[in-house]
Amino acid sequence: MDRIKVLELGWEFPPLINGGLGVACMGLSKALAKKVDLRVIVPKADPSVVYDGFSLTGLNNLRLEEVENCEDGYRYESFAMVEHAPVDLNPYAHIEGGSHVVRFTQEGKLVFSKVHRNDLELFTSKEDLYAGDLARKVIEFSKIAAKLAMKMDFDLVHAHDWLTYLAGVEVKKATNKPLVVHLHASQFDRAGAEARGWIYDIEKYGMEQADAVIPVSKYTGTVASGHYAIDPAKIFPVHNGADPVKVFHGKKKFPEKLVLFLGRLTAQKGPEFFLQIAAKVLEKTENVRFVMAGTGEKLRQLIETGAFHGVGDKFHFTGFLNKQKVNELLSITDVYCMPSVSEPFGLSALEAAQFNIPAVISKQSGVAEVMKGALKADFWDVNMMANHIVRLITDDELYRKVAEQSSEDIKASTWDAAADKVLRVYNHVLGR
Repeated sequence: MDRIKVLELGWEFPPLINGGLGVACMGLSKALAKKVDLRVIVPKADPSVVYDGFSLTGLNNLRLEEVENCEDGYRYESFAMVEHAPVDLNPYAHIEGGSHVVRFTQEGKLVFSKVHRNDLELFTSKEDLYAGDLARKVIEFSKIAAKLAMKMDFDLVHAHDWLTYLAGVEVKKATNKPLVVHLHASQFDRAGAEARGWIYDIEKYGMEQADAVIPVSKYTGTVASGHYAIDPAKIFPVHNGADPVKVFHGKKKFPEKLVLFLGRLTAQKGPEFFLQIAAKVLEKTENVRFVMAGTGEKLRQLIETGAFHGVGDKFHFTGFLNKQKVNELLSITDVYCMPSVSEPFGLSALEAAQFNIPAVISKQSGVAEVMKGALKADFWDVNMMANHIVRLITDDELYRKVAEQSSEDIKASTWDAAADKVLRVYNHVLGR
């Protein structure tokens, strides 16, 4: 049987990344490239980096002539009747700014016969991909991706997260190829059960138009079916994998145990709960320090409110850390804590397990389905979270048992295993 030819649409790709989406896309792409013929399109790519087994196209590296030569007859249909889009979208928070008017309409259809130079300049500037007029970037990416796709030979299109769903739908309409969408995180996770707005609309629209939906966990699959009313028959959960890492053990500059929170500082990740947990633990033992690694809209608020003052000099903020610094921090960590309010997966918990670190994680996370041995509690149950941490740092036998089980749990959590499952989804969609 011939290898399936896949066109993958992503929003970020290492080394040009903002968060975990790019890391997951690269891990899966590398594994998929062993099994399918893969081409990847993203808004921005580093032209100096060459990946084995697949090609990566960044719109920032295109010449206007390459897009102008594409067929001009395609009519952009998605969201044709929607003239208002938020000015200040934040893909990692539920806050959206006021609206401005997007006027591409012409008799109910968004027609584009040309891609203009300023369209491409959206992706060649040094501005962060998530900054500025994100709504326009999402729309222009979808337009250009559809144009490029009409020159390519592929069997199906695979779109990652809401930022590329619109592009995926447009490629499907332009080429009549089936669409698979990957749900890494949803507006439900960021904003809760009442989540609505432009991002929610795109998520729902993309999943409705897709031939298959791949959520990163069963938990996220229930969000897709329950909150977005997506047909469960076309939902196929596939857990994330973790890239192999060279494990090493560092030496702390202090005698206490170290408990780590690692992730974007947004409401979704529960950083306020981590502060409460720290305070509860310190009521029972002083032989512990807490580190909150990451940045996000909650960082300034957490610092300015002085909420961490209750834990004195036992609490530390690191800000953003690159991969090397993260691994150095993991090498001296004793317990990993993830009190996420709604976590589609939770890749950082797998990364901690690679360093043989026992974890305390929320039940509202996809990774809880993989890490059977981790100690779990509801995100809001700070007392139980704290009790789990105290037990781990005071009971050597429990610590060893949880750490060993975590190491076992992650052995099957590889990108190759994830790619095998994704390939089965491809075959199902293509009727093979």
